[in-house]
Amino acid sequence: MADYPEKTCTIDRLVKQKKLVDATLAGVKTEQRRDGVYAYPGESFQLEERTFEVVSLTHERLGDMTDDHARAEGFPDLESYRALIVRMHRGMEWDPDHSVWVHRFREVAE
Repeated sequence: MADYPEKTCTIDRLVKQKKLVDATLAGVKTEQRRDGVYAYPGESFQLEERTFEVVSLTHERLGDMTDDHARAEGFPDLESYRALIVRMHRGMEWDPDHSVWVHRFREVAE
């Protein structure tokens, strides 16, 4: 994967929180933002015996997020997403210029 940096974590840690796993299984969540690379396009992961494939990996600013992006993350809107991220990361402030890796995925039909 010469076009991407080395992974900072493993793909099995991409979607872990129960609420987000449930949203992924329901077909609502199709994106996961992380500070590092957890998977490359073409790699797959399992959630409750269902397979999901990473279809793209892009580097984007938090400030470029929209309500549509937040919904793809499994949240009703950007404000809900922002509030959870700030609450989860004690001492963090929302920095619109902060860059994250966006892992987009889809369920693989078996």
